[in-house]
Amino acid sequence: METIEIEDALNVFGEKLIPCSLDPMTGFFRDGCCNTNTKDSGSHTVCIEVSQEFLEYSRFQGNDLSTPNPEFGFEGLNPGDKWCLCATRWLQAFEQDMAPKVHLIRTHCKALDIIPLKVLREYAVDLN
Repeated sequence: METIEIEDALNVFGEKLIPCSLDPMTGFFRDGCCNTNTKDSGSHTVCIEVSQEFLEYSRFQGNDLSTPNPEFGFEGLNPGDKWCLCATRWLQAFEQDMAPKVHLIRTHCKALDIIPLKVLREYAVDLN
């Protein structure tokens, strides 16, 4: 059995990463956290708050996140759900003014390899 190595579970502030969502279960490893490793080529590291606008945008981009896919245990996302999104997809949405809100304390520090913290902060829902 192969051992799965996970990058250090730290958020964008260098603090312990907390789960993004357990319902629906999210993450590259389906562990509820936006954990990652070298096999996660999409860098599923950004914890977003799903909006209807983003679901429509994502579907238009060829990634339908709202339609259930039972054979993969995927019930489909709804507005208000939290989800670990690929950092590159989030950046693409940002560049097209369609980026969803972000939970920074639930976003893995590896997202910063792709998205500057200053940009993520503009979309943060968990800052005072």
